[in-house]
Amino acid sequence: MTNREKYKKAFSAVYPSNEFSWEVEKMKRIKRRHIFKTMASSIAGCMIFMASATAAYAMDVGGIQRTIQLWIHGDSTNATIQFEGDGSYSMEYTDEDGNTQQRAGGGVAFGADGKEIPMSEEEIMEHLMMPEVEYEEDGSVWVYWLDQKVDITDKFEDDLCYVKLVRGDETMYVTVKYQNGYAISPHKYAEPDSWGCE
Repeated sequence: MTNREKYKKAFSAVYPSNEFSWEVEKMKRIKRRHIFKTMASSIAGCMIFMASATAAYAMDVGGIQRTIQLWIHGDSTNATIQFEGDGSYSMEYTDEDGNTQQRAGGGVAFGADGKEIPMSEEEIMEHLMMPEVEYEEDGSVWVYWLDQKVDITDKFEDDLCYVKLVRGDETMYVTVKYQNGYAISPHKYAEPDSWGCE
């Protein structure tokens, strides 16, 4: 008889108790729970890491960046705009000649207590959709609003020009003081002395 057969014969009369098999099952369940908890905590850790990395990236960039479509010089244009969170923005787009152009701006409002409140993203976007007056190199003066381009070069009287822009049910009144600013209102023309023009 071999050693293996001797051991088999010696221990064939020994049976594990019910308590022993219950302990084995209990250990298996604990091990499964431990594996599940380890997986769950690993996934949660990864999610926290990714969220903090995204937040850190956004902080490093300095704000929220997105691609938008807006009207520039009467043409629909894709632009990458970055909202800085302090009421300012920077924007980059490609003009009709294929050149990369950059713009930046922003502003604040004043609360009832006199404290400055940075412009929100919505207010900045609303500002970017307002009419603009541009003085070109050839001496011409243009008003741009969404898809409209109006040459106002010959419409000045005593260095003042009044332009009414209509698009659907929206109307904009633009008062332009030649080389000295302009004012926009959806209600009526602004008088130059009301907005600090000389």
